[in-house]
Amino acid sequence: MKRFVFAAAAALLLLGACSQGSGPLKTEVPARPAGQKSVIALTADPIETVRIGIVGLGMRGASAVERLSYVPDSEITAICDIEPDKVDRSMKILAGLGQDEPLAFSGAADSWKQLCESDEVDLVYICTDWLTHTPIALYAMEHGKHVAIEVPAANTLEEIWALINTSERTRRHCMMLENCVYDFFEMTTLAMSQAGLFGDVLHVEGAYHHCLDPYWDEYWNNWRLDYNKNNRGDVYPTHGIGPVCQVLGMHRGDRMKTLVSMDTRTANGPKVWKLKTGEDCADFKNADQTSTLISTENGRTMLIQHNVLTPRPYNRMYQVVGTDGYAGKYPVGQYCLRENAGSTGSYDDLGMEKVYTGAELKELQAGYPNPILTPELEELAKKVGGHGGMDFIMDYRLVYCLHNGLPLDMDVYDLAEWCCVSELSRISLENGSAPVEVPDFTRGEWNRINGFSYAL
Repeated sequence: MKRFVFAAAAALLLLGACSQGSGPLKTEVPARPAGQKSVIALTADPIETVRIGIVGLGMRGASAVERLSYVPDSEITAICDIEPDKVDRSMKILAGLGQDEPLAFSGAADSWKQLCESDEVDLVYICTDWLTHTPIALYAMEHGKHVAIEVPAANTLEEIWALINTSERTRRHCMMLENCVYDFFEMTTLAMSQAGLFGDVLHVEGAYHHCLDPYWDEYWNNWRLDYNKNNRGDVYPTHGIGPVCQVLGMHRGDRMKTLVSMDTRTANGPKVWKLKTGEDCADFKNADQTSTLISTENGRTMLIQHNVLTPRPYNRMYQVVGTDGYAGKYPVGQYCLRENAGSTGSYDDLGMEKVYTGAELKELQAGYPNPILTPELEELAKKVGGHGGMDFIMDYRLVYCLHNGLPLDMDVYDLAEWCCVSELSRISLENGSAPVEVPDFTRGEWNRINGFSYAL
């Protein structure tokens, strides 16, 4: 496709070095093609019943089939997977829930094209392996469909610019299915931050620490372990970075500016590869631990980490550090606030800090309800499930906004900013942990809106 080739050429403008090391490695921003315009706060015509086509019926897709069946104002009208038995399994799930039989596509590697072309689909919901996320999304938008893409939606700057340009040109929504922004602690903490409880937020942290030893075999054709073998850097940044980017209002008054990454030596990767494939591996590229530090235009910092190979407890870090307070989710949820937070007096008048955990934490949170998290939605989400309910809230909000013709909670620029860490971290690492510019994916409109908000 010409548009994809254009994006590839733009991505290749990464300059290998700056003159005399005087600044970060450059990442060029291609000019917006003639006739395109921003999709910040994009709206589309309301859809009475959002007809959903799901591509990929493995772990994520199979759970989405059941979960989406409970979302009001939506209907699953088509499903697709390369393996017919997964299609049959999903058909049985839908039948058991009393749902109408959807169109079914399977067998060929490109069966998803038929789903994208179908007049019975408004939204293509993509749950395939990482390498096919972007090609499917591009094809779907070209055929007039909105798209929702599992994480990470894109792996390279080439793919990111292709998604941005196609969304801008077609005026179709392109959203990444980042569920962690809908976890209850994160949603409440976002409301607390927006109320000024932490003062001026200066630093945030996020991560994906999740030992995948029990799960490698569940990925079709060994695709996830294979991807880690072949790619260095933070290949899965979005769970950690998404929630903290909302707190900082990325491309809503601030933007990521410069990135630096460091990683450990690769120790466990070759062992896992040998265990799972029986083959030796001398060039496993993904490190056991990757750490990335990001600076923002407004003088704030972000620390993002990735580790799926060591036996450490599950941890997305999620920390918010402000002038008057702190929020942290792992290993236990807690807040730390100055007793006189927000005082205009001298520093000595601010008083000692108070730490909130347990019952006191719950009481504090109750005073800062997130505007979209009604008691009814929270109850339904916990009943339907999906990582404790956050997956259902994600699906509910997606359909709610499409049904009402509202801007989505996450747009294609969120997708771009959260996914770009993958390639930019690799570039930093391969250049001796050099600083790398983060492109302005909005092309100059990062401060057009002031602060993150939900459309209600």
